[in-house]
Amino acid sequence: MLSAFYLPVVLALAGLILRGVAFEYRNKTERLRWIWDTGFAGGSLVAAFIQGMIVGALVEQLPITNGQYTGGDFGWFSPFAMLCGAGLCLGYALLGACWLVRKCEGDVREEAYRLIPYLAISLLAFLVVVFGYALAENLRVIHRWVERPYLFVFPVIGVVAALVAAASVRRRRDGVPFYMVALIFAAAFGTLAISFWPYMIPFSITIEEAAAPHSSLAFMFWGEGLFVFPLMLLYTVISYTVFRGKVRPTADHY
Repeated sequence: MLSAFYLPVVLALAGLILRGVAFEYRNKTERLRWIWDTGFAGGSLVAAFIQGMIVGALVEQLPITNGQYTGGDFGWFSPFAMLCGAGLCLGYALLGACWLVRKCEGDVREEAYRLIPYLAISLLAFLVVVFGYALAENLRVIHRWVERPYLFVFPVIGVVAALVAAASVRRRRDGVPFYMVALIFAAAFGTLAISFWPYMIPFSITIEEAAAPHSSLAFMFWGEGLFVFPLMLLYTVISYTVFRGKVRPTADHY
């Protein structure tokens, strides 16, 4: 049944690969740099859009009968999934604008500040439309909110973070908006995780049913969980420490 997601996963990976190649080669040319810029933007857009579509398909619930996927190759494709894809693109654009505010100066910083209100309003409109659609279609995930009232703590966290972000943008406090938007994303994904629990494929296959054999899980825990994952965290901390602070522009580049 997971073969239904091969196409969107391949598309998302293709977007990420295109973005990486474009980023590597755009600095090696002048005349054709616009092509690599387009590839970088297009690859990023495709990866984000497909990721949002996958989340939307899971929220809307995949067509499954007797534990078997029955939707065909495009059963995950729907207007709601496309809406979620567009919404995630807006969310990532807002997160990126806040990152530019945090890291850059001059015209780039001011342009990012100019875009943040438009992106935030668009994202708010998206959330209203999605919630209205979920109510109108009586999606099963909505019932989880009635069954689990503690889920409302996540929207409260998101609202508080949004208010703090709005105040910091108005006062031009460069370091705050990015962390607040990141907190909003964490609250949103936390809402999804708890809404879906204990399912891996809502509401058909549980995490226990989808889990690998115990021997494979043990290998992953002892090999990756206790060795590789801490190294990745250490590498991330070192990277952010080395590249902390703002990027200083020069005459022709950053």
